[in-house]
Amino acid sequence: MEIATALGCSVGFAIGGLVFVAYKLGLLYQLFHKTETQSPRHGGESVAEVLRAHGVKFVFTLVGGHISPILVACEKLGIRIVDTRHEATAVFAADAVARLSGTVGVAAVTAGPGLTNTVTAVKNAQMAESPLLLLGGAAGTLLQGRGALQDIDQMSLFKPLCKFCASVRSVREIAPTVRKALAIAQSGTPGPVFIEFPIDTLYPFHLVSKEFGVKNPPKGIMGKVVTWYLHNHLNNLFAGAWETRDVSPLPVHIPQATDDQVQKCIELVSRAKKPVILLGSQATLPPTPADDIRAALESLGIPCFLGGMSRGMLGRNSPLHIRQNRRDALKDSDLVLLAGTVCDFRLSYGRVLNRRSKIIAVNRDKTQLLKNSDMFWKPTVAIQGDAGSFLLRLSDGLKGHKCPEDWPQSLKAGDVTKEKANRGKADEKTDRHLNPLSVLHRVDELMADDSIIVADGGDFVGSAAYIMRPRGPLRWLDPGAFGTLGVGGGFALGAKLCRPESEVWIIYGDGSLGYSVAEFDTFTRHKTPVIALVGNDACWSQISREQVPILGSNVACGLAFTDYHIVADGYGGKGTLIGREDENKLDDIIKEAQKETREGRATLLNVLIGKTNFREGSISV
Repeated sequence: MEIATALGCSVGFAIGGLVFVAYKLGLLYQLFHKTETQSPRHGGESVAEVLRAHGVKFVFTLVGGHISPILVACEKLGIRIVDTRHEATAVFAADAVARLSGTVGVAAVTAGPGLTNTVTAVKNAQMAESPLLLLGGAAGTLLQGRGALQDIDQMSLFKPLCKFCASVRSVREIAPTVRKALAIAQSGTPGPVFIEFPIDTLYPFHLVSKEFGVKNPPKGIMGKVVTWYLHNHLNNLFAGAWETRDVSPLPVHIPQATDDQVQKCIELVSRAKKPVILLGSQATLPPTPADDIRAALESLGIPCFLGGMSRGMLGRNSPLHIRQNRRDALKDSDLVLLAGTVCDFRLSYGRVLNRRSKIIAVNRDKTQLLKNSDMFWKPTVAIQGDAGSFLLRLSDGLKGHKCPEDWPQSLKAGDVTKEKANRGKADEKTDRHLNPLSVLHRVDELMADDSIIVADGGDFVGSAAYIMRPRGPLRWLDPGAFGTLGVGGGFALGAKLCRPESEVWIIYGDGSLGYSVAEFDTFTRHKTPVIALVGNDACWSQISREQVPILGSNVACGLAFTDYHIVADGYGGKGTLIGREDENKLDDIIKEAQKETREGRATLLNVLIGKTNFREGSISV
């Protein structure tokens, strides 16, 4: 009896092992799903079908053979392929599209160095909470780890940067994997996702089969095993590849505040005499329209400090938008609403918050919601939920209630006083060249009402953040908490494609310009005319400003008053050099640049600027 039982167990284990091996080799799947060896179709078509079904209009890329089928298929289905001069720019452009369109931005790059070139841009998207899909090529399924061209462990590289990573192992997996990735990118706290496509999952059967042929297989049983294994692997790659599959969008999960949480916040706000709202980029995320959020804020009547993508939420001259003296306002307030704002370095890790204030924090990400709350601040109510929809529900619950008017009026008066003093600094003469503050004020006065401002730089851009006023919601793009330089070319490209009728301005430092000046070639080829305003002080001034007095050296901080305008000309744009002798013609030069872009030509204003003492903070405030 015991022998029979043992024998039965052994047979069971053997059968189970065979079934498992058959499953792993795809033998079971191939029994029920056909491999169409004569089909000319390829995996890139499956990618394109899913992207089109999700409303994707642009795919940004720097071309490579690993991903060519994706690009060709997308173009055939009407998805515009926009090729850039650097892979990071492709991802930055996709990031901008995600922020401005409310959809997922998509970039496709080749294997190995093509993907490693995107790492900074993907990390920036992660920290900026932008829903982004990165499609990457990879070595063939059987060649990974064997020394193939451009073959590295890409999955390990991107897992810490992305919400979801997947490596496609057969053509039939493409559609469900891309659908899943797109849903994950938008759910919860949005962020980047990554899919790698081994080259043999993207090309047609007849081409892939040529690569699987063994010219001189080993003789005997080993040769037959190798040949069978390769043949089976090839068939499994394409088994069921062209069966009809669902490509429609999967549901997107967005966390929401509970009714009890909203009611508690209604009661807290209704009792507050000096409330303030700190609005962060997260408040601009779908599904709540920015115009609805603006209406809710105006209904509440609470003074607001706007940061990141929320700049411009209240228009150019709202009495509720307070730009100056934030630290003093937080010290005096009795209630602070952190709507998508994080207590990181931008709020001195929470130390600027008054410990006597009631604090309501709303954020989709639990980690960001409670960041540093164990050290410098404590929320009265902490809500893991969507900030935009929360503001609408709060406004609805406080219908008929208004913040005491003397409070926002007093803060606005402080704004006026501070900005008048800052405006006076713009009238001062610098030792040489132009006063950068004067230049920024002139541009701010003359830019079109539909303008989008892209911030890419340190010192010059930090000043611009306190001077330039976005005209409306979703009209300001900065890198976010990562503080990345080099976003300018990609952000502007994505913005101009999303809003072709808008005037797009890139505010560059002369240091940051170096990262993406080559994209003037992209602007020319893809007919995306933007205006680049370069504050050229021949220095990494934001670093030099502290390095010299503290360490006594300007090493590595010096640049040159380079002819960047000539570089723009060489790439097919229109460059203009502006020095002190052009001070009285500045308005005319700006208007001419606007005219050039309306006529379809990207322009670069290379403004030679001097030093000022105006420093208020970084663009991430």
